[in-house]
Amino acid sequence: MAYAAGVDVGSTQTKAVVIDEDENIVGRALTDTGANVIEAAQHAFEVAMEDAGVEEEEVEFVVGTGYGRYKVTFGNTQVTEISCHGRGAVRMFPNTRTVIDMGGQDTKAIRVEPSGEIDEFCMNDKCAAGTGRFLGAASAALEIPLPDLGPMALTAERAVKISTTCTVFAESEILSWLGRGRKVEEILLGVHQSIASRSVGLLRRVGIEPEITFTGGVAKNLGMIATLEHLIGHKLNVSPDSHYMGALGAALFGLDHIRAARVPHATQEK
Repeated sequence: MAYAAGVDVGSTQTKAVVIDEDENIVGRALTDTGANVIEAAQHAFEVAMEDAGVEEEEVEFVVGTGYGRYKVTFGNTQVTEISCHGRGAVRMFPNTRTVIDMGGQDTKAIRVEPSGEIDEFCMNDKCAAGTGRFLGAASAALEIPLPDLGPMALTAERAVKISTTCTVFAESEILSWLGRGRKVEEILLGVHQSIASRSVGLLRRVGIEPEITFTGGVAKNLGMIATLEHLIGHKLNVSPDSHYMGALGAALFGLDHIRAARVPHATQEK
């Protein structure tokens, strides 16, 4: 049995997966990227191998992706995160035609072919207002753990309107709403709607074509899933492995290399 691995080095977290020849995920790892990107990539890879129960020599090809893909110094090649998220989404949900990838510092809208190849894409500008960092600002301002934001937002009967387009000023606006006596859950729903509306704008630029798959770390946020579904008018494909979608796509590209390397040997035997 041969194995391939993908290491997705994001701005906030680094993900790694190991897959077998049948394209099944057999090992996963998630770690904070931190200041030492090379060390984070190596650590995630080692943890994924340990989770899979395989040795390094059994992993025949490693692909790096994400903003720090060139820091995967032990890898064999690099592939952009856009290609990897598209490929991973189609592997996980074969009828995927549109992907919304929401991470710590950027959001991408991707339209894919049935093969997983990229048809068109766009991403947010330099401002992080439509990304996970905006949620991080809300978490800090309200002193509420990040995992609790989504469920709490869903309890609101109405939302405040978050007008700022800058994460730097988000905390001030949130505290201002608190000072006016608005409920925390109403503020959180407003934050989710603000992020979702910007993401939907990106999706409309590439064309929203069902099925739509939600990838990236923010895909774990139930409030964001519900808000996006309401604004788009379609259910979203979400997997427990949505956070690992880029790493999965990278590993699949690695498996392509393994299979291609075997073709000449098969031809020679015939």
